[in-house]
Amino acid sequence: MPKHAISRLVGKLAAAKMGWLTTKLISMFIKAYGINMNEAKLKKASDFDTFNNFFTRELEEGARIIDNDENTICYPVDGAISQQGDIIDGQLIQAKGFNYSVTSLLGGDEKTAAPFQGGKFSCIYLAPKDYHRIHMPMAATLREMIYVPGELFSVNPLTAQNVPDLFARNERVVAIFDTEMGELAMVLVGATIVASIETTWAGTITPPAGKDIFRWQYPKDGADAITFEKGDEMGRFKLGSTVVSTFTPNMISEFATDAGPGTVTRLGEIYAALDKSAS
Repeated sequence: MPKHAISRLVGKLAAAKMGWLTTKLISMFIKAYGINMNEAKLKKASDFDTFNNFFTRELEEGARIIDNDENTICYPVDGAISQQGDIIDGQLIQAKGFNYSVTSLLGGDEKTAAPFQGGKFSCIYLAPKDYHRIHMPMAATLREMIYVPGELFSVNPLTAQNVPDLFARNERVVAIFDTEMGELAMVLVGATIVASIETTWAGTITPPAGKDIFRWQYPKDGADAITFEKGDEMGRFKLGSTVVSTFTPNMISEFATDAGPGTVTRLGEIYAALDKSAS
């Protein structure tokens, strides 16, 4: 299948203002996936002029409560945990029998990946029914953004169990942050029919798809520094995908005891404890 061509075509349709047809498609989608529109700021299919605006819908104030404990990180998205755990010998778990390297995930540069060797990672899959804005799991300052070209395989659990190096092969946007506890990377992974990946500071990163890796650097302080508080929005998917986060060693003491592969995540709830003893 020409995955890029199909995805971009779907993207154009999702961005089109087609009046009653758009409303009909949104209504069908809501019914098919059982989407809870009561928690959305705009609640009716007719409130959205494009499918994209519906898919990246804003939530009603108070629909998600961001945990304010400075000793924890929170879930950055609604979704389900695919895998999480330690980065061992530079490898992350994709699925049983499949690992992939943190260096490849972050764009192939060993210097970029070095701080995360021996740290921890988290991979969360967003299903079509989920809220598709991505938020910060902790306070941070943006240092670098990397666009990595690649494939557009589906990223659902079945594909993750059958396509080697899936998250390190798909098109993705990597955001590297500095925090008081160390470095944090958040990787927004593209997928089949993902029409767009956006960030709050740069807008649409893809499409168009590129053939080369691009890097953008940002100041760590001063008036032009881009800072986030815990729970602030940092990006969004137009149609669903996966977020992989990597953490430096001694940053997280442990993930929540009830969190593991398949666990449903809810933006803002406690995900892990920070290792304050190491700071």
